[in-house]
Amino acid sequence: MKYFGTDGFRGRANEGLNVEHAYKIGRFAGWYYGARVEKKARIIIGKDTRRSSYMFESALISGLVASGADAYMLHVIPTPGVSYVTEEGDFDCGIMITASHNPYTDNGIKLVNHNGEKMDEEVLEQIEAYIDGEIDVPLAIGDNIGQTVDFMQGRNRYIAYLIASANFSLQGVKIGLDCANGAASSVAKPVFDALGADVYVFNNTPNGFNINVHCGSTHIEEMQSYVLRNHLDVGFAYDGDADRCIAVDDRGHVVDGDLILYVCGRYLNQHGGLAKSTVVPTVMSNFGLFKALDEIGINYVKTDVGDKYVYACMREEGYSLGGEQSGHMIFGDIENTGDGIMTSLRIMEAIRAEKEPLSALVRPVKLYPQQLVNVKVTDRDAAMNAPEVLEAVKKAEEFLEGNGRVLVRASGTEPLVRALAEAPTEELCRQANDIVLAALEPYRA
Repeated sequence: MKYFGTDGFRGRANEGLNVEHAYKIGRFAGWYYGARVEKKARIIIGKDTRRSSYMFESALISGLVASGADAYMLHVIPTPGVSYVTEEGDFDCGIMITASHNPYTDNGIKLVNHNGEKMDEEVLEQIEAYIDGEIDVPLAIGDNIGQTVDFMQGRNRYIAYLIASANFSLQGVKIGLDCANGAASSVAKPVFDALGADVYVFNNTPNGFNINVHCGSTHIEEMQSYVLRNHLDVGFAYDGDADRCIAVDDRGHVVDGDLILYVCGRYLNQHGGLAKSTVVPTVMSNFGLFKALDEIGINYVKTDVGDKYVYACMREEGYSLGGEQSGHMIFGDIENTGDGIMTSLRIMEAIRAEKEPLSALVRPVKLYPQQLVNVKVTDRDAAMNAPEVLEAVKKAEEFLEGNGRVLVRASGTEPLVRALAEAPTEELCRQANDIVLAALEPYRA
């Protein structure tokens, strides 16, 4: 598609994504859903804390009400909160204004359907056609003009839902929260406070410019030092819209999405909560995770990179747990999108039930060193399908003798081919990748 990628319409604010785009998205959504239900559409809007989110919120609302929809404002809330409220409140669709873990200068618009799932591509294609002037949408007039509704109660319902999902006490547990100066800033602490934890929160004073700046899940070293300095039991770091979570254990070690998948998958499997004894990682998950899962008899089905592919596989095959290295986890028994705060709670559930610190729960997994090399090429398809490149990948894996792997994949947005090697040592990674890089040399840009 021209504007919408795997995670919404995203770009530098007022450059790649501007207020006219936002207004037109609102105009189309308000008309489309009103026409479908033959009544006023009810559409929910949330945003993260970046300065431009307020501008895009105003543009979206203007478009929605001009097309006859009623716009319900959640204000600052995590992306999964929008999904939850959309489904729970029986709204026609939900809109989230965020650029996730990107800098404050960027922004984006994500849409979810009435089930709180990523918007159907056919709807997004129609929105793109309207943005490009290929479709006409009438303006509402008279009594048909929509209204705005302050819906702070929706955020409160989301907080209550998170609290209710935890059937355990965190009394006496010292927990650190890095809110990335983003959407988690007004939600995460109340949840853990209600469960009785001793909460140590930081990076929760957003000013419009400091979202994701040297904080959150993309700068986990902040949480590592914070956990050790304050002698915490565990720490959780979120990204700007709080749909991701990276943990830090009691020893200050990073617990990424692969390790979270192992801890939660093992716990759920032991208690009959892991559908088909299967988890859904992506092809980029660490080889060490796969070996550890093999050792405890848990199956895995790998998907392409992207939470949309993880969720699609889970939904189609009936699996209940999947996720990415980045900390984007989906617990299919209770949600249909990634939720960083919910991920924190599920980790705490495993810690409390097993009566073990997080450092002990992740110990069986020996993550392999990884080396990722991006190669700029003149033609991605030609490079990916070249016989000599395919043969080089085969030779590299033979070189590793089954104790590692080599993965070559094309970037979805740039003229790049990514070569990833995993092996027991950094040197073996380098040697395996060198075999592939030599074959890619003729295709370099």
